[in-house]
Order: sequence, then structure tokens, then C-alpha cells
Amino acid sequence: QDIADARQVAERLSIPHYVLDYESRFRTDVVDAFADSYARGETPVPCIACNRTVKFRDLLRTARELGAEALVTGHYVRRVQGADGAELHRGADPSRDQSYFLFGTTREQLEFLRFPLGDLPKTETRALAQRFDLAVADKPDSQDICFVPNGDYAAVVQKLRPEAVEPGEIVDRDGRVVGRHDGIVHFTVGQRRGLALGERAGTDNEPLYVVRLEPETRRVVVGPRSALGRRDIALYDLNWLGPTLKGVLPIQVRVRSSQALRPATIEPAEGGAVVRFAEPEVGVSPGQACVAYDAEHGSRLL
Repeated sequence: QDIADARQVAERLSIPHYVLDYESRFRTDVVDAFADSYARGETPVPCIACNRTVKFRDLLRTARELGAEALVTGHYVRRVQGADGAELHRGADPSRDQSYFLFGTTREQLEFLRFPLGDLPKTETRALAQRFDLAVADKPDSQDICFVPNGDYAAVVQKLRPEAVEPGEIVDRDGRVVGRHDGIVHFTVGQRRGLALGERAGTDNEPLYVVRLEPETRRVVVGPRSALGRRDIALYDLNWLGPTLKGVLPIQVRVRSSQALRPATIEPAEGGAVVRFAEPEVGVSPGQACVAYDAEHGSRLL
């Protein structure tokens, strides 16, 4: 349907429409990577992997081969020309901002990319589509991961990596067994619902949350909410777009796409960097992205 919609829009605008077959690349770089990450007890963000590979690596390369002057996308993010070249900034509409998913964009890619919707609210985008008589003006927003249309990511992982759904134990932080589970793929750090704690004994009825996953032993480790707070986290696979990172730099960060920015600091470390939060951050899981913005305005993605 998306291909048909794009073709219809291209016809309306009198521009050529091409369909590129990246299915095998998408399978390898996005879907398989997603399944492998969950099998390791992580919480991956496949939209980030898609932007870094199929879109801004493969599609961008094709655009250059076609002799294009730019690759234009509909992401809600802003490209601002700064003193030292193009900068990446949050979209003007906070409820639509997609900068979190584009943290892996390189300086070289940014020079070639354009984001014309970044300054608009979604309502204005729809109004423009209506004005130009585009059939997609009222098309519903996409909500779920595109290859998990019903939201059941565990079923996708089970199909691709059956070993990730082997049953195991739910234990407390002292290693005592308090329940059983049907596969670590069903859990993520910070989760409370879906914990079958039938073997829990005693009078301690404090709510328990997933604090850690141990894929090697197929164990889900649970503890009180207070055990979820993290003062600092180590980052790897760093893509730095700001001024040269030296020493301790004040920043604002988010470890989930939908959360508000939080004050923190970042400093270089072996293999990447370390982020220290001003207040303990709850529910941080390996595999997530921690995206840093400038401390003063929280606008520029670093």
C-alpha cells in the first residue's frame, strides 16, 4: 500500500517514481539484528538501525549514483547550517520530533540530507498535502515497528531465534527462585507486568520489576523499583556530531524516544563515553540509545 501511495503522489507531482529492492539488506541489517539483540537480553531500536543502514547508507549511495544533489526525507528533524557546517536539531513540533532515531547520522551524510518538514507541525503538513490534492493527506500515522505490525515482537523473535524463547527462572537479586518464565524475549528492564511470581514467599509484598536479564543462564532478575535507578551508563558505538569532546561536558539526554530531556554530563571513555545523570535514571536497558543534546537549549543533537 505504501508503494502504491508513493506512486500516486509521484504521478500527482509529475516526478519519476522508482521502487528499489532492499529487502535482503533490510532483513540482514534490521530484522536479523533486532532478533539477535533481543536474544542477547537487550532492548534494540530497529528504526535507528534502519536509518543508519538501508536509508542513509544504501539509499543515499543510490541517490549519489543517480547524480542527485540531495536526499530529501520526511523526518521531523531540522538541519541547521552552523559555523562549522550542517547541524542536526530537534524538530520544531516536540510531539513529532524524530531526532532520537537519527543520532547515527554522520557529518558527511548530513551535508547531503534535507528535512523540509522539520519546521512544521504535522497538522500543517497534512494541510499542505490537502492543498496539493494528495490522497495521503488523511493517511493514519504509522505507530508500530513496520515489520511487527501487530506489536507482537516476541513472535517475530521466536520465529527467527527459537532459542530466545526457552523457559527459565525468575530470581531475586540474591539468586532465590521466585518464579518461571517462557523466554527472556518477553521481558525488558523496568517491566512489571507479566511476571509470574508464584514461588514468592514471606511478607515482603513490595512490587517487583525486571532489573536485569541474563541470557547465558536464561534468568530474569527482579527487584524493587529502587534497584532500577542508574547514576551512570557506558556508551559504545558513539556517533559524535558536536564540537570535539574533551573532558566533562554538560548535556541533556534521553534514553527513550518519548521521554523529556534530562540533565547529565558526558565524558570520553575507552571504547566510547560515560554519561552521568543528575538524577538516577530508571529503566535503562542495554541496547537502547542514549541521545545527547546541547545543555543550554536542548535543541542541537550532539
